Amino acid sequence: MRFRLGINYWPATSAMYWWSRFDRAEVEGDFLRIRRANLDCVRIFLLWEAFQPREAAVDERALGKLVGVADIAARHELSLIVTLFTGHMSGANWLPAWALAPGVDQNARFRIVAGGRVVDARARNWYTDEGVAASQALLARSVAEALRDHPALWAYDLGNENSNCTLPPTRDAARRWLTLQAEAIRTADRRHPITLGLHMDDVERDNKLGPHDAATVCDFLCMHAYPMYARWSRSATDALVVPFLIQLTQWLGDADVLLEEFGAATHPVAGSAAESAAHGECSPGLVRPDAPLLLSEAEAARFVAEALAGARWAGAMGGLVWCYADYERSLWNKPPLDEAQHERFFGAWRADHTEKPVVGVLRTATPPIDAAVTANLDWIEMPRDRYYDAPADNVRALYRTFLSRNQ
Repeated sequence: MRFRLGINYWPATSAMYWWSRFDRAEVEGDFLRIRRANLDCVRIFLLWEAFQPREAAVDERALGKLVGVADIAARHELSLIVTLFTGHMSGANWLPAWALAPGVDQNARFRIVAGGRVVDARARNWYTDEGVAASQALLARSVAEALRDHPALWAYDLGNENSNCTLPPTRDAARRWLTLQAEAIRTADRRHPITLGLHMDDVERDNKLGPHDAATVCDFLCMHAYPMYARWSRSATDALVVPFLIQLTQWLGDADVLLEEFGAATHPVAGSAAESAAHGECSPGLVRPDAPLLLSEAEAARFVAEALAGARWAGAMGGLVWCYADYERSLWNKPPLDEAQHERFFGAWRADHTEKPVVGVLRTATPPIDAAVTANLDWIEMPRDRYYDAPADNVRALYRTFLSRNQ
């Protein structure tokens, strides 16, 4: 098994509005750029409402666009991870209007976007709502039928950070949902692997769907690792957070792990139009990005290099950088970029498609022909079945142990 190196993808000109503003030529140019950086895989996201604008139905035109994206990927020798039911993305929850219920969830952590605008509603819980789960299974099966024989397909991902959208009431409910979606895929495609986009919150809290739950169905696990969001990290560039989370996930799930997301947002280049706009000089009404979450481009490149090296020795299957490009200024007043301002500048490429230093890091790290290593997890000495008794305390304690062994 080789170490895979890739990137998460939304276009610079459309971000989460990609499927309604679909531009085949833009994808062609972007994938060519990605391949020329010697990356070998791309993770894409099916905005749920674009593929299922109505309950119990799938939009055939959207499926056609998806197959077109896969055709482009194949031409450029790129493999695809296709993420279903998106769902949570970049600080907002993107849900079809039919998957919403009246009222507001007072415990919700993120805004809901439906039909391109923020709405006051709550998500129907797909772990308990049979209608929503059945519609999701229909989409999963339809995507598998469309892609099962496609040379670009690598894996299906059952969702991006699902715990940010809605939580299962019990582990049994979570596992039933996982099984339903996996079986829907398997009715059409028994060959390609299935995974789930877990993130740090799923090991910091008991969300009733952690690595050990996902591993009952998934062929491999994923983790999204960002020290900038971890209260227990030593800094926003604490690269050892990445191998720690990989190995913690391996241990909890007793399974192989892909570093599905990692990266850093950067300050716009001094003197650029993006920098001027970010400071409100070009576009009145736009506010300055959240500076504490932004690094210099050189700092971000160093972090990615260190994190990537850590992922390799930690035993990860591969690493996918977040994300392809910064977003054009025309998107900054739309959700999620109007509030999640650092998300404007997470790209490996700038919005004008010029390369940031991190692209050089990725280019020199490839081709990824070295085999993934077997992780040594002997540093974890607590019983696995007691971890979720106090996950917030345990993640901190285990990270201290990890640091003592690896500094």
